[in-house]
Amino acid sequence: MYRLDQNETPLFDALMEYVNRGTVPFHVPGHKKGIGMDEEFKNFIGENPFKIDVTVFKLVDSLHHPTGPIKKAQELAADAYGSDAAFFSIHGTSGAIQAMVMSVVSSGDKIIIPRNVHKSITAGIILSGAVPVFMQPELDKQVGIAHGVAPETVKKTLEDHPDAKAVLIINPTYYGVATDIKKIVDIVHSYDIPLIVDEAHGPHLGFNGELPTSAMQAGADICAQSTHKIIGALTQCSLLQVRSKYIDPTRVQQILNLLQTTSPSYILMASLDCARRQIALNGKELLDKTIDLCNYVREEINRIPGFYCFGTEILGKPGAYALDPTKITITCRDLGITGYELDMILCNKYHIQMELSDLYNVLAVGSFGDTKESYDKLLTALREISQEYSSKGKVKPDFIDIPDIPERAIIPRDAFNSKKVSIPLKQSIGKVSGEFLLAYPPGIPLLCPGEIITKEIIDYVEELKQVGLYVQGTEDPKVENIKIVQQ
Repeated sequence: MYRLDQNETPLFDALMEYVNRGTVPFHVPGHKKGIGMDEEFKNFIGENPFKIDVTVFKLVDSLHHPTGPIKKAQELAADAYGSDAAFFSIHGTSGAIQAMVMSVVSSGDKIIIPRNVHKSITAGIILSGAVPVFMQPELDKQVGIAHGVAPETVKKTLEDHPDAKAVLIINPTYYGVATDIKKIVDIVHSYDIPLIVDEAHGPHLGFNGELPTSAMQAGADICAQSTHKIIGALTQCSLLQVRSKYIDPTRVQQILNLLQTTSPSYILMASLDCARRQIALNGKELLDKTIDLCNYVREEINRIPGFYCFGTEILGKPGAYALDPTKITITCRDLGITGYELDMILCNKYHIQMELSDLYNVLAVGSFGDTKESYDKLLTALREISQEYSSKGKVKPDFIDIPDIPERAIIPRDAFNSKKVSIPLKQSIGKVSGEFLLAYPPGIPLLCPGEIITKEIIDYVEELKQVGLYVQGTEDPKVENIKIVQQ
């Protein structure tokens, strides 16, 4: 299955060699193996992390110019995921995504993207000076979230914009829903351009047959993966995978060198090295247990009055081709409470912290760090909440249709860098937005920087406020004012 010995952890081994040598440190960081660290903090953390908190030198290699153990560790990651080249990102997946975008498009190039992209993709577009062409993802009005972009939507958008330099999709969404990525790969490659993938929520795909197809398995050209989100790396650790005739790995390295610190955390990189070993060697078995546990929880939630947890029954709709069962979306609209209210009840009363909440839902992210005992605590809490609220007879309204994507006047980079002035939202019709305006659910921008504000959008925002939906993105937290480009 693998070309290389996935038992190896070359970077972690190099750090252990440094520790075992009893090296005297006259290098940064200044705590010098923890000796100079604040005592309360050190007592909590323990001494070992400080012993491998080192700087760049030959034994432990350089992230910017890897020739030793980091180079070998990245080669092992590429082998595990089936790519030609893998890169460590200690700038999170946000940094990896920015590098991914900047590796394929430059100033003035068109890039086709879903409307519900993470803000790091927009940041990459701003940094590159590229021109975004938006695709509308498929909406699920029952649970009020966006699924993937349908292959037919990708095909139509490319027909309308055959001069695009790249297409970006999300695989899977935050809520675990994946589109038919293989079909999209074939469509995009027929135009002789790369498909780039935000796989932040899919670093475990490819290691278990019960999960959706991974970007690399499907033949995508480059993808960014949050190894800290699902598998065992520490927060801020991600991977950038490349397998493509369209993308030069040397260029990717150069872009990463522009974005990432020259003093990367070796603690983070060592956790990446070891997390790769764990998923490569034991991923199937670990994920089997995780999937079984999550399916148990899903079934139990659907027995609790007032709650709904979607599963494979949503598949077959446009943009919903496959489901990652480790994502547990708990819909509470039939109880008459918002997802945010449910999130706060679970946090404050039961000391259970969910991953996110929106108007209708809370999300639990399953991994092989969970136990049946922890999930049973969640189920017990949900049963008590159901008993408390189901008798009140309130149901939240259906999701409201969103306005059409507005016309773009200037590219996002120019809008971001422009002089802006704040004016009342109701007086902004016809002006060029200088900031974002988002509605939750489903998290799709109503406005992006550089787009023309319409009456339809203003009316929609007011309607959202009236029914209690959450609107955000402007500097004004009440969304009564918006910054426009000063012309």
